[in-house]
Amino acid sequence: MTKTILDIVERQPEPAPWSEGDNIPWNDPGFSERMLAEHLSQEHDLASRRIERIDRHVEWIFSEVLKSRPARLLDLACGPGLYTIRLARLGCECVGIDFSPASIRHAEDLAAHEARLSCTYHQADVRDGMFGEDFDLAMMIYGQFNVFPRNSGLEILKKAHEALRPGGALLLEVQSREQIKREAERGPSWYSTRSGLFSAAPHLVLEETSWHEEAGASTKRFWIVDGQTGIVSSHALSNEAYTEQELIDVLRSAGFQDVERFSSLSGEAAAGDEDLPVVVARC
Repeated sequence: MTKTILDIVERQPEPAPWSEGDNIPWNDPGFSERMLAEHLSQEHDLASRRIERIDRHVEWIFSEVLKSRPARLLDLACGPGLYTIRLARLGCECVGIDFSPASIRHAEDLAAHEARLSCTYHQADVRDGMFGEDFDLAMMIYGQFNVFPRNSGLEILKKAHEALRPGGALLLEVQSREQIKREAERGPSWYSTRSGLFSAAPHLVLEETSWHEEAGASTKRFWIVDGQTGIVSSHALSNEAYTEQELIDVLRSAGFQDVERFSSLSGEAAAGDEDLPVVVARC
């Protein structure tokens, strides 16, 4: 349904989490292509990290989580394969799943250029897709786990547990509750651009955020106003905000034990990763 500025004016002030959509349309072909450009940008860390940080993270995952032993690895919400490709170069057999067709195509192209790498990629929603089995490590990084409501998050964790071998590990990099709440309380903002993530044409983006204390979740709305027609489109993105104990509880409900916490994906406090703690849980 076409929207106008009036729809923005008459909007519900604070929607319930996930009531206006469960995610941004990562699988839309045009959006997917524009998002890929953000993933590959070396000017910011907003979609994927810059290469230097990725290299540091991969070194820690391989040396500390995998104990420097090549392993069979599942990357959930793998994006354009920037982590799996590097882990495959270290001898790992990697499987990646992501909702974005452009990201999956890019990951497959990267793997095809290095014939000795063992990488397989699947375009699928991690809530619905099959994970496979006999993995040594499953991982979901960069706070992607938080975008799912708790019931969906639990089901994803259960599927990950079933996909792991006995003694296998799950690595989760989550957004801290404090960061999610702080971001939700920062107030509305806007920007204009000739071309960007939400459209290849000139447009205006209005953003507003809200925090829902009872639900323990945030919602960010994006209102996109076409620069030529004034037609409005909208998206909403919610984030589940777990306390440390709540995260441990949901991991144990999914069958995981021996939950270990780290300050970041490099194993210690690091600039840029302060609000992205990591847990490693064993089967």
